[in-house]
Amino acid sequence: MAEPILVNRTRFTSSLDNRLMEQFNQLAKATRIPKSRLIDEAIEDLLKKYEKKDS
Repeated sequence: MAEPILVNRTRFTSSLDNRLMEQFNQLAKATRIPKSRLIDEAIEDLLKKYEKKDS
């Protein structure tokens, strides 16, 4: 099976603390928001947090 072509996204691999993964799975299920969208939001928030420290 061929890999899907991603136009507006970049694939990456990471790992999470088991406890965080359980909570993340529950959040995605409860909100019906895809995990990739939740990760986008989290990374945006993280970048904003550290952007303020650099200014």
